[in-house]
Amino acid sequence: MTEQPRTIPSALIRAAEEFGERAAIADGDTRLTFAQLHQRVRDFAGALINRGVKAGDRVVIWSPNTYHWVIALLGAQYAGAAIIPINTRYTGTEALDIIERVDAAALVVVGTFLKADRYQQLLDANPDLSIPTVIQVPIDGDDDRDGVIEFEDFLALATDAARTEADARAAKVQPDDVSDILFTSGTTGRSKGAITAHRQSIAVAKSWGECAEVTTDDNFLIISPFFHTFGYKAGILVCLLNGATIVPVSVFNIDDTLALVNSEKISILPGAPTIYQTILDHPRRSEYDLSSLRIAITGAAPVPVALVERMQAELFDAVLTAYGLTEAVVATMCRTDDDPVTVSTSSGRATADFEVKIGDQGEILLRGPNVMLGYLDDPESTAKAIDADGWLHTGDVGTLDERGYLDITDRLKDMYVSGGFNVYPAEIEGMLARLPGVHESAAIGIPDHRMGEVGRVYIAQLDGAGLTEESVIAFLKEKIAGFKVPREVRFVDHLPRNPSGKVLKTVLREEQS
Repeated sequence: MTEQPRTIPSALIRAAEEFGERAAIADGDTRLTFAQLHQRVRDFAGALINRGVKAGDRVVIWSPNTYHWVIALLGAQYAGAAIIPINTRYTGTEALDIIERVDAAALVVVGTFLKADRYQQLLDANPDLSIPTVIQVPIDGDDDRDGVIEFEDFLALATDAARTEADARAAKVQPDDVSDILFTSGTTGRSKGAITAHRQSIAVAKSWGECAEVTTDDNFLIISPFFHTFGYKAGILVCLLNGATIVPVSVFNIDDTLALVNSEKISILPGAPTIYQTILDHPRRSEYDLSSLRIAITGAAPVPVALVERMQAELFDAVLTAYGLTEAVVATMCRTDDDPVTVSTSSGRATADFEVKIGDQGEILLRGPNVMLGYLDDPESTAKAIDADGWLHTGDVGTLDERGYLDITDRLKDMYVSGGFNVYPAEIEGMLARLPGVHESAAIGIPDHRMGEVGRVYIAQLDGAGLTEESVIAFLKEKIAGFKVPREVRFVDHLPRNPSGKVLKTVLREEQS
């Protein structure tokens, strides 16, 4: 093996050299070896260069999990740019906010997907939107529109001279250069862009791969969205570093998943606990050959010991849990020899050179070389998140046992997890403040068998406002992503508060009926 790469372009070049004819991507009828992936990436980078994209520019990707995403990711970084993924569930308004804040030099956007036209949503949010280069990923067919270049047509823009320039740029990318800016919602109500360097993205992916013992024999079914660190860094980059095959899933369906495990001989299957429970309980499970399954990686919700035991007995050689956040990616992780009780009751021990300690109020603190560089254009929030001694304040509450294994027991802040997505009540409450008739509101997460948690919002409305649950939900559906829209709306005369005026969400959470 050659020296471990410290940038994503160098990781791709190494993969093409060492794993050349092995399968890099298996996406339906599209099959690419690592050598072929490298050439496609050179094409994408060269086309960006011919369109005027410079080293240090920012390329936004708003598209679901397909091979196009992988090429765009690696191609932008090969040209020296940083990538900014956008949540595919975001509305046009939410996506536009990010695109404008990063001053995008190029946008890779899906065409019609799940009956929604993402680019049109952007134009609806801002008819005067102007992005120098817009590249369309065809999913449900081609959508012809002025000023938008189809993905394959875009690759054709590369010239030999531009590919040569791309190779030169790739060689110049430094470990401390910015690889990506991932936006994470904040308790202030506006998303914050966590900035990460190439060396950090590579280091966490390398550590994850070591914990999961990933090899060239693995076929990795990536259900986690590529716009999320779990799909991008603990997925795409892990495969790139270890020569495993990326098998992307753009829309999750349990029957399709079982069919893919069967046909693609999937060995690594990450996901929420509900996915595994659904597989175990599937009435036609025996019709599929699932013997290739080796490793399950889960998190974001508690995993019952009985489920871990069944998973290991009936599906997997090992089940791992992990803990991370956008600002640190993966900070703790179980190991393949951990027992079911450890896997169920902890999120593993430190990985990727992280230090973990418990601070005031039981808050989990992280420190190490792979903590984000900071938040984009937000030194105040950066200073609040990372203290003078370099400790990242996660906002999560937990305990460490004598072995250094972390157990997450609560959330210091109000964030809850719905279907694997973080939801921040401040965003919902901030949007409701714009709805005429709302005097005050408070959102909380409540247990849900399928989603883990869903939202419930309490609203005190002005006299005569005439708001209804239907009208509130309809308003929010137009303004925020679907996973953030509360399931329930309850109207109250006033919200419970402490003597200092702070809303007592603990009182609201006690009401679960």
